[in-house]
Amino acid sequence: MDWYRIVLETIDMRSFSNMWFWIALAVVWSTASHWVLGVPFDMVMRARRHGGQAERDLEDMVRINVNRILFITEEAGVWGVALASALLSMLAVSGFGYAVELSQALFLLAFPMSLVGLMSIGTAARIRDEGLSGEVLRRKLASHRFWVQVIGLISILVTALWGMAQNMSFTAL
Repeated sequence: MDWYRIVLETIDMRSFSNMWFWIALAVVWSTASHWVLGVPFDMVMRARRHGGQAERDLEDMVRINVNRILFITEEAGVWGVALASALLSMLAVSGFGYAVELSQALFLLAFPMSLVGLMSIGTAARIRDEGLSGEVLRRKLASHRFWVQVIGLISILVTALWGMAQNMSFTAL
């Protein structure tokens, strides 16, 4: 029985005081800002610097990922929106209505990422509809990355403030 108590005290099961949650939050936003529409941003930079084959590789990779994103959206978009809405609603109600800290933490991760997902669908549609390539494509990908980073920054700030408030209210009890 003592061993079980020691393990649970060592591995804090509360989300906002758990180091692993903050590591996961950093990894999620770092990954989201690096992979723009499924394309690593270093490919965009390499295409800008070197052009030629690097530019063609970027355009091919963007074309493949844009077509993939839009195919999935067209085939399962309604079901995806319904499932995501149900999941986010469940997390919001259980987290903020019933004070389940794990649900709060998951909502604060998932909701901003759903905004990034919607933004990615819009960017993919614009790239395909307008047939963007070259410098215009690189600027669009850079702009998309900038807004993903803005959403990430706001998300991390809100999550940190909410987590500090939760931790301070827990220690006050």
